[in-house]
Amino acid sequence: MLVVLSRVLGGEGDAGQGESPVADVEGTPAPGRADLPPLPVEAPPVPPEAEAPCESLMGQLPLELAGGQSRRVDSDSPYVYAWGEPPVVLVCGVERPAALEPTSPLIQINGVNWLVDTSDPDTVVWTAVDRPVYVQVTVSADTDSAPVTALGPVINETLPRQPIQVDG
Repeated sequence: MLVVLSRVLGGEGDAGQGESPVADVEGTPAPGRADLPPLPVEAPPVPPEAEAPCESLMGQLPLELAGGQSRRVDSDSPYVYAWGEPPVVLVCGVERPAALEPTSPLIQINGVNWLVDTSDPDTVVWTAVDRPVYVQVTVSADTDSAPVTALGPVINETLPRQPIQVDG
């Protein structure tokens, strides 16, 4: 096996005498996780049939959502993701919402039908109800629909739409 190592020197007249770096790469730094403590998130066990769709979705989630950077979570489920502070928390593979009935009002945003639960004065729970798995996004009560609006294209690309199951 032959390995050739080469050092490229540049600059006018320095003939390698200067202290300039071999390569100077500039640009926008890659987005990373927010420097926040891990967020504890309780999540129900994921049924086996939800594992493949949830794994697919988790692999496509953005590092930044509605201005919030990705953050670490502390959960027994691998299908939990969070962004920012106050946190936006996504849980894939939750159970069918009890409030989902034939007459439930749904909000369609970017092609995804969401059931919205505002029963807790501190949070709003959005649940995507027209996919092979239920996807829940919890935000603080003063957060608008920006997170679910931004997640719509990702959900559409990774989880096929299906008829809404309202009969349990």
